Amino acid sequence: MKKNIILISALLTLSLANHRCSEDFLDVKGTEFLSTQDLDVLNNNEGAESFITSIYAKFLDWNISSFAWNGISSITTDDADKGSSPGDAGSDKDLLDALTFNATTPSFEDVWKGNYQVINRANQAFFYLPQLTNADAALRDRLTGEAKFLRAFAYFTLVRSFGEVPIVDHVPVAGNEADRVMTLTRKSKEEVYAFIEKDLNDAIAALPNKGSYTGNNVGRASKGAAYALLAKVSLYQKKWQQAVDNANLVTGYSLTPDFGEIYKISGENNAESIFEIQGRGGLNQPGIQQYSQTQGARGAGGWGWGFNTPSQSLVDAYNAEGDTERRNATIIFRNSTLYDGRVVPNTVENPYYNYKAYSSSFTGDDDSDANIRYLRFAEVLLIKAEAMNELGQTSAAIPFLNQVRNRAGLANTTATSQSDVRIAIWKERRLELAFEHDRWFDLVRTGQAASAMAANGKTFIVGKHEVFPIPQSFITEAQGLSSQNNY
Repeated sequence: MKKNIILISALLTLSLANHRCSEDFLDVKGTEFLSTQDLDVLNNNEGAESFITSIYAKFLDWNISSFAWNGISSITTDDADKGSSPGDAGSDKDLLDALTFNATTPSFEDVWKGNYQVINRANQAFFYLPQLTNADAALRDRLTGEAKFLRAFAYFTLVRSFGEVPIVDHVPVAGNEADRVMTLTRKSKEEVYAFIEKDLNDAIAALPNKGSYTGNNVGRASKGAAYALLAKVSLYQKKWQQAVDNANLVTGYSLTPDFGEIYKISGENNAESIFEIQGRGGLNQPGIQQYSQTQGARGAGGWGWGFNTPSQSLVDAYNAEGDTERRNATIIFRNSTLYDGRVVPNTVENPYYNYKAYSSSFTGDDDSDANIRYLRFAEVLLIKAEAMNELGQTSAAIPFLNQVRNRAGLANTTATSQSDVRIAIWKERRLELAFEHDRWFDLVRTGQAASAMAANGKTFIVGKHEVFPIPQSFITEAQGLSSQNNY
């Protein structure tokens, strides 16, 4: 699938537009079902695959993987600043940076809608795949597993971001009051996590190992991806033994010897990669919409908008650890030369930019070939180390931490006690996973958010900022069926 994401044909695009609920999650209208004639056209392997392709394609959109998501998962943190020019707010990125956002801040609505659009497309697939009886049964099973993984992936983003959210497990039917209530009623975090776990376990039963995918299918969700995400979901719930057990089932992966290689085109979908959002560059090609462009160096000699810039706090964290390898692969410095020979002149506006979003071949283009790395084997090792340490297995956890450190050219950790190893693992996650959309959620789940934000000049309000505000447009639509978070 990488570099050859097949966009839906014009006929299928029209068909899906007709049968799918409105792409606006707030519009709780019933589905317009495909006609018998439309189903006949789609009743084959290619038609079955197109339903799942449409789910993957949604992850390329601006409102789910690009500007808004960078804002709420990264610019909010101590790892990043708004960047750009002082007078360019980026719609709301100044509010996100200062933690002065509220329920009408646009980025929250974008991320909310984008993920529910993924869920809606997955639910459409679950409805129609069983009807495509001319498609290969084994293929349909695998595709169902992919859709389960992608729906779980979207719900994990939602529950981490907003806490209690609605669980929509099928296509709502027009005029059905139960379906209207379903789409507008928030469920507890425990219920959402249970739903995610069920989807992932179903996916595990249906998906092949990563190595089974070849050619155009490289990059699809695999059994290893489902186990890795399940381990991460367990970590967030402090289900330590379950996290270890699932991490142990992520097999067939290895660390890339050169950390910087991971973020080049040559490093995409490599032996360390477990799951990436796939981008393709060039005119009219399905890249992740303006993901690279909005984070590219800004100003004279630059090539982008300059948002989501690495903070001095992050630079200092690398320097304090002597971690030059990961620092230099994560941060573009003003007045430096990049791996492809591109010179970043002194005239660019900000001192630092996100190297992990850089596209060499399509620098500055709206759609680039940069992938977003979401699950890597290094994180699985850190999940295992953290969970084992919390279980009191500190001496057994340390070697997994050291594998990640050693790959970065660092010596073994000097931490030995459970509390010191815990802090070492948290620090390692920051340095290893910077700009991979985990820092905010790591700070919240580990209770570090208030102190980390204070050290970076931001005020994190305990009891409020652990979750983001539910978009006001949804609260209005819910008409009393859902309440707002503490905003």
